[in-house]
Amino acid sequence: MYKFLFGPVPSRRLGMSLGVDLVPKIVCSLNCVYCEVGKTTELTLERKEYINYHEIIAELTSYFKNNPDPDYITFSGYGEPTLNIRIGDIISFIKKHKPTLPIAVLTNGTLLFDKNVQESLKEVDVLLPSLDAATESVFRKLNRPVKTLELEKYINGLISFCKNFKGKIWLEIFILPGYNNSLSELIALKKIILKINPDTIQLNSLDRPGIIKSLRSATSEELQQIVDFWNLDNVEIISAVKERKKIQSYRKDIESTILGTITRRPCTLDDLEKILGIHSNEINKYLSVLDSDNKIEIVTQKRGDFYQIKKNKHCKI
Repeated sequence: MYKFLFGPVPSRRLGMSLGVDLVPKIVCSLNCVYCEVGKTTELTLERKEYINYHEIIAELTSYFKNNPDPDYITFSGYGEPTLNIRIGDIISFIKKHKPTLPIAVLTNGTLLFDKNVQESLKEVDVLLPSLDAATESVFRKLNRPVKTLELEKYINGLISFCKNFKGKIWLEIFILPGYNNSLSELIALKKIILKINPDTIQLNSLDRPGIIKSLRSATSEELQQIVDFWNLDNVEIISAVKERKKIQSYRKDIESTILGTITRRPCTLDDLEKILGIHSNEINKYLSVLDSDNKIEIVTQKRGDFYQIKKNKHCKI
C-alpha cells in the first residue's frame, strides 16, 4: 500500500495512469464550486515541500521495482501539484530512471506565471491545464481563487508557458451552466484559447455533485453547441462517462467492491477511501460510472454526501 501513489487509474485520456499526489488533502490555489474531491482546506499560492521528496522517491522506486510500467505517470491527486516546490526534482528522477515513460501533469494552471514552475515542468510530456473563466467576475464566482490571484496574471502565465513548452498541451475547460456558458463569456474564452494555442481543447462538465448542491451538469447537446459555436478543429468533449467502463483498464472488481460496500451501509467518499484503501480520485471514476448507470444515489446528510444503492434498483454484485 502506497501513501502518495495511487492507481493505476483507468483514464479515457491517459490509459492506465499511475497517480502521484504531491500535496495533502485539499491544498489548492482554487476552491472551485464543482470540485468532486471536496472543499479546499488550505487556499494558498505558497510553494513548499508539502510532502517529503524522499518519501515520494522511495515509493516510486518500490513501484518501478515491483510493477509493470503504466501508460502514464500523472501528477494529480488531492490538490494543485505545482504547489509542491520539489515537483521538478521528482519529474527529473522519473525521467532518469524511466526515460520512455510519459509524464502528464494535471494542473489548474494558476502558478504558470512563476518562472520556477515553468522550469520545473519543462520535461513533462503532456500538460493538462484548466481554464474555466475569461472574466474576473466569473473567475471569482466559479473558481473562487485565493484573494491575491488575479485572472489576468493567471492567463498571461498560461499563454507564456505554452509558447515555449515542447510537450503537448491539452487545455481543459469545465462548462457549468449559469456560470460560464453565456455568449459573452464563450466569445472571451475563444479569444484566450487562440492565444494559448493548445494542441487540444477538452470540454468537460459535472459528473456528480460538487461543493454547491444546486449545480447542474451541461448536457451533451449544450457542450456540442459550444463546439459548434467556437468552430475550432481541436475541440473534443470528454464528459462521456459511460465510455469509461469500455476502457481496457476499467476494473469490474473495484466496481463490485464499491457496490458491495455501500449495500451494507451508505458511505461518503472519505468513508470509501478509508474502507477500500483507494485514493478518492480513483473511486470517483467508478462512482461516476455507477451514477451514470443509475445504480447508486446520493443522500445529503450533516456529515456530507452519502452514496447508497439506488432504491428499487436491483444491482448484480
